[in-house]
Amino acid sequence: MQTMIEESKNLPVFGEYDVVIAGGGPSGIAAAVSAARHGARTLLIEHYGFLGGMGTAGGVTNFAGLYGRHNGEMQQMVHGVVDDLLPRLEALGGLNQPQDGMQGRIRVRAYDVSAYKCAADQMLDAAGVQCLFHASAAGVLMEGDRIAALVVETKSGRLAIRGGVFIDCTGDGDVAAYAGVPFVVGDGAGSGLFPTTMFRVGHVDPEPALAAIGEFKAINDFMERAHKEHPDRYQFPREGAILRPQINPTEWRANVTQLRNAEGGAMNGVDARQLSDGEREGRRQIVNYFHFLRERVPGFEKAQIVDIAPQVGIRETRRIEGTYALSGEDILASAQFDDSIGINTWPMELHAEGRIDWRFPTDSDRSFNDLPWRMLVPRRVQNLLVAGRCASMTHEGQSAARVSGGCFVMGQAAGTAAAQAGSDPMQAIDVARLRRSLVADGVWLQIQ
Repeated sequence: MQTMIEESKNLPVFGEYDVVIAGGGPSGIAAAVSAARHGARTLLIEHYGFLGGMGTAGGVTNFAGLYGRHNGEMQQMVHGVVDDLLPRLEALGGLNQPQDGMQGRIRVRAYDVSAYKCAADQMLDAAGVQCLFHASAAGVLMEGDRIAALVVETKSGRLAIRGGVFIDCTGDGDVAAYAGVPFVVGDGAGSGLFPTTMFRVGHVDPEPALAAIGEFKAINDFMERAHKEHPDRYQFPREGAILRPQINPTEWRANVTQLRNAEGGAMNGVDARQLSDGEREGRRQIVNYFHFLRERVPGFEKAQIVDIAPQVGIRETRRIEGTYALSGEDILASAQFDDSIGINTWPMELHAEGRIDWRFPTDSDRSFNDLPWRMLVPRRVQNLLVAGRCASMTHEGQSAARVSGGCFVMGQAAGTAAAQAGSDPMQAIDVARLRRSLVADGVWLQIQ
């Protein structure tokens, strides 16, 4: 690629804060609310004009990883900031009852996207968090091994934001990458967890639709029959489609597309050209799948596409190198850690080429694992934490802990720690004190 020299210039300073958080998904929401509640002057920066991350911009429309099975009972195990969010969603009429899948081994809660945006605003307002929307991380200014300021691109031009502690909740590890933290993209071998463009269809006749697709995997039987009978007309990018009703059963959420790059691997969400091409390919696949729904699935004969997510749903891009990397073995073995900051209840969900591989913990009565503080602490930079799907995990470990439940846990710990840190390096945080604060704020840590 050819290069050009950009003229250097003085940047206006937007402000100075105790804690600066980039990215307004579940981890960023939890980090901002927690930091502010613990007395920190807090700024949350978000690329879009609303919060929610992949849950809104990516069209996910449900919370995964809040519930886990313990001693034979499925129960909510992720607590803390999320316990403020759920009642706000309910008050707006935007939270569905729990939905089970995979023969009762997973449980999710669907929500209305617009209600989520409003509920998140309410939470940040109540906590006293300042927000800067339509701002994207564009660089950092370093002073030794500390970030002095985050550079953001806005409609007002480039701005510098000074801070004491910075938290990278971008999902893509943008701030960490700018600061020189080592990272791996995807699986490190040119692929990763495949992305999906999410969409919703409305005007569904719920009675025949629910009768036809009541079982979690039933939609895949319809797909298999359609492809077998008309292989040229019905071609699907992957097995393991997920088609579930929203709060209003006349509207359904479709998680069915899969986006590849030119080499056949997962589309790289931090490659500008691949990301741009993937947006159009996702919509092409949606059109094809929509025709299948109307032609082959009971209850969808008069369905209409009511929403396509504002952006491709990214599952994995950069994963930073921290002082500990959560692994697939940790997920399968229901690992416990002395520095636990909360619980991950989601199994390994590997979106591989043409399929989804699910791998569950070997102990069915303890189908969850602890998340360690060390996975949030990057190497080299003293005043930076990384929370969410770009935290320190292996490719396999990230396939589980990347979902919203784990992100709420990581964000709350990061925000609480940042407020407590002062000028101390993140590597020197008093973990015992942090854990006491998390428990006092309602977080469940280790469960025997």
